[in-house]
Amino acid sequence: MKNLFDPTVYNEVKTRLGSLHPHSARQWGKMDIAQMMAHCKATFMVPLSKKKLPRSFLGRLLGWMIKSKLYNDVPWKKNLPTAADFVIKDVRDFDKERNELTGLVDAFYKAGPDGISKYPHPFFGSFTPEQWGQSMYKHLDHHLQQFGA
Repeated sequence: MKNLFDPTVYNEVKTRLGSLHPHSARQWGKMDIAQMMAHCKATFMVPLSKKKLPRSFLGRLLGWMIKSKLYNDVPWKKNLPTAADFVIKDVRDFDKERNELTGLVDAFYKAGPDGISKYPHPFFGSFTPEQWGQSMYKHLDHHLQQFGA
């Protein structure tokens, strides 16, 4: 599984982000491209958080059973449900969202395995740094493919 802490993978993701444009057509899902990037930004706030986020009851019950799907080599299915906290419905500015998402990808990469949050994910629980790098790549890859990048 590719890992966002790997320099080659990081550069690949940056190139793919740079290839997107406001009219990139989505292949599936409901969010437009700017909303997708805002959604991805929200997910980066979890491993970059400096404070402990509250664990959900449902996550404590079920998160551990599906956690490995976040960082294994099996591609995610299209149209998977999105947690309510990460659904973006309002209109967003493409350039602003891409610049901010790129900044968060940079911050994640520069923090490195030792600089990301040691707190558990609010739904899936604890991750090793390797699992964080893999899961953040897999999530971005899924959405970049959604828009043809």
